[in-house]
Amino acid sequence: MRIQNPYVILGLLSGLNLVNYLDRYLVAAVGPSLQVELGLSDFQFGLVASSAFMVGYLATSPFFGVLGDRRPRRALIALGVGTWSVFTTASGLASSFYSMLAARLFVGVGEASYGTLAPTIIDDLAQPKVKSRWLGVFYVAIPVGSALGYVLGGQLEHAFGWRSAFFIAGGPGLLLAMLVLLIREPPRTPRATSESTPRMAFSKLLEIPVYRSAVLGYVAQTFALGGFAVWAPKYLTTQFGMELKTADFWFGVILVVTGLLATFVGADLGDRLPGADRVRISLRLCALTSLLGVPFAVLCLSAGSPVGFFVGIACAEFAIFLSTSPINLVILQSVPEHLRATAMAVSILAIHLLGDVISPPLIGVISERSSLRLAMFILPVALAMAVLFRWRGVSRRATPA
Repeated sequence: MRIQNPYVILGLLSGLNLVNYLDRYLVAAVGPSLQVELGLSDFQFGLVASSAFMVGYLATSPFFGVLGDRRPRRALIALGVGTWSVFTTASGLASSFYSMLAARLFVGVGEASYGTLAPTIIDDLAQPKVKSRWLGVFYVAIPVGSALGYVLGGQLEHAFGWRSAFFIAGGPGLLLAMLVLLIREPPRTPRATSESTPRMAFSKLLEIPVYRSAVLGYVAQTFALGGFAVWAPKYLTTQFGMELKTADFWFGVILVVTGLLATFVGADLGDRLPGADRVRISLRLCALTSLLGVPFAVLCLSAGSPVGFFVGIACAEFAIFLSTSPINLVILQSVPEHLRATAMAVSILAIHLLGDVISPPLIGVISERSSLRLAMFILPVALAMAVLFRWRGVSRRATPA
C-alpha cells in the first residue's frame, strides 16, 4: 500500500516536522536543571543546547541534499528520522557533558534528512498558486513544535525530572519514519548533466545572486532566533526571578500563538501579493518583516518586567515568523528545479553553521564575562543584518537562467 493523497503526504511531513522541533527545544526548556545536574558552564550548555545538534545536522545535510536530487527521497528521510528518534531517547540517559554532546550530535541527523528533502516533495505536490501556503503548513510546525517542546519539557521536568522529557519525545518519530516509507513520490524533472557532480551543483547555486542574498539573510535571522530560543528561559529566571516552569509555559504559549498566526499570514501574503516575479516579491516581504522585528527585539531586552519582555518578544516573533514560508519559497524557486534538494541542503548548512551553531555558545561566553542581558543584545543586531542582506537581494535578478 502506498500513500499518494497529496493532503495526507503534506500532513505526514508536517507532523514529522512538528515532532522534531518539539525535541529540538526540550534542551532549552529543561536547561537550568540539566545544567546543574551535569555541572555544565554556560558555554558548555550553549554547545549542548544547540551547537552539537547542529554539527550533526550540518555534517549530513549536504549528503542528503545531493542524494535527494538523485535517489528516492522517502528512504533517506526515514533513515535520518529513525536515527534521530533513537538518540533523542539516549539524551535522557546522558550522565556527563560528553555523553549529552554525543547524543545531541546524532539527533541532528534527523532534521538534516527531512529538513532538506521534505520541502522538495511538497513543492512537487503543490499547484503554483498555493505553493507558499502549502509550505506554510509544513513550516508552521516550527513554532508549534518548538512551543510544545517548551511547555511539555517544563511540565515534565517539574513532575518527573528533566530526563523524562527525552524518553517521551523519542517514540513518535519511529512511527512516522515507518509511515514515510509508504509515500508515493511525485515525479521530478530529470537532472541536467551539466551539474552532475556535487561540486558543479554547488558552484551553480553560488552563481545565483538572489539565492546568495536570501541565504545570507536567513543566516542572520537564524543567528537571532537561535540565541533567543536557547537563552530566553534562563534570561527570564535570572533577570526576573521567574520559576522555570512558568517561564517555559508563557514563552511556549507566545511562541505557538505568534508562530501559527504569522506563518499562515506570511504564506497567504506570499501567494496574494501582486506581481509576476514571485521570488522577488517574496524576498521583499521577508526584508520588510525582518525590519519590523528589529525594534521589538530591542524592546523585549530593554523591558524591566516579564510583561514587557513577553510583549516585545511576541511582536518580534510575529514579525520574524511572517517570513518563514516566503523565504523557503525563494530558496526553492530561485534555482533550477533539478537542484532544489541541493539548494535546501546548502541553505541549511549555511544558516546553521553561521547562525544558531554560533549564537548560543557566543552568548554564553559573553554572559560569563559580563551579563546575560548584555550578551543577548547582539541578537537585534543580527536581525538588522538580515534586513540588509534581503533588501540587497531584491534588486538582484530573481530567477535562474
